[in-house]
Amino acid sequence: MNRAGLFLRRAAVVLAGVTLLVWLLTGAHRGWTQTFVLVEKTDEVTGLTYREYQPRFRPGVDFLGAGLLAAVVFAGVGWTLDRRSSLR
Repeated sequence: MNRAGLFLRRAAVVLAGVTLLVWLLTGAHRGWTQTFVLVEKTDEVTGLTYREYQPRFRPGVDFLGAGLLAAVVFAGVGWTLDRRSSLR
């Protein structure tokens, strides 16, 4: 067993878990990642509602896909390192 390969496979599992957890805990937004969110507010004087953008990070499916793809790459490299060391 190659220690680097084992480390990369474990890192892949952790990365996939953290990516999924962050995506789920921030609302599981099924659109693209947003850095500004539209919020409706009410004017105190006139009582009219208006929209305002607030800076907020909402990871979307691109964030989820990139994190899971990176985890797959880590696992693949770890598996390849283990295969190469076992062939020697």
